[in-house]
Amino acid sequence: MDTVNAFKFKQRKYMPAFPKAIGKPTVYIEGYPYEDDEPMPAGGFHTMQMHSLFDQFLRYFQVHENIHVGMDNFIYYREGDLRKVVAPDVYVVLGAAKLPLRRSFYTWAEGAVPTAVFEFLSDTTASEDRHEKVEVYLRDMGVQEYFIHQPDMNRPIECRGWRRDAVGNIVEIEEDGAVGLFSASLNLYFRWELHESSELRLLRPYLPDGTPITTSIEEHHLRVEETQRREEAEIREAEEVQRRHQAETLAAEEAKRRRDVEAELERLRAQLANRQDSDI
Repeated sequence: MDTVNAFKFKQRKYMPAFPKAIGKPTVYIEGYPYEDDEPMPAGGFHTMQMHSLFDQFLRYFQVHENIHVGMDNFIYYREGDLRKVVAPDVYVVLGAAKLPLRRSFYTWAEGAVPTAVFEFLSDTTASEDRHEKVEVYLRDMGVQEYFIHQPDMNRPIECRGWRRDAVGNIVEIEEDGAVGLFSASLNLYFRWELHESSELRLLRPYLPDGTPITTSIEEHHLRVEETQRREEAEIREAEEVQRRHQAETLAAEEAKRRRDVEAELERLRAQLANRQDSDI
């Protein structure tokens, strides 16, 4: 089975439908800072989780030119008010152009707000992520869905999501058993899995049929494995062709040998018959 091509088919099948943003891509607007004076480094758990999900989103949404994926950069969501700014760990904007890369994201210039936002809990931000940011993202900014996740195995499991319902109320997304949290806006499920280090819970996106969205490294490994499988299949096919050829050659040689033996027997019979006739 060609796993990579099968995934591409599903990618087209499950890609969400959405309108194109009414604004235009904006790299930078003068007067809006795009970095902190004193950036706070994220912990190892936090950083690995951010990069993992960002990479998976980039890989999955790369087929659509109007899906923008961002990580840990400023989003200004009210023109002229520098206080109305957030820097989510990872976010997806359906409808906004994928390129060019932005220094910050300006919702009024782009004509779009993030569709889904993801924050990964750390000791310094966990309380704000659980409470204040729910209101900021969903009510103040107009984000459709907001998710939080605790990647540190030394902390209790915490994987939650919120959305705005049809009348604008904020409701928590109910977990669907082992399937996880469903993002209606992205048409993806999210659930965590244990990292090979056994110290990290990685929040991972899945297609509605349960197919995991791989990272670039995992995709590379899949391509290497499929290449190896194809090469092994070609070797087996070549060996089978060679075996059939050898069998056909042996069969032809055996048939010739039988014909030669039969011809020799016929010659001897004829010779014997001639001798008997001459004796008479």
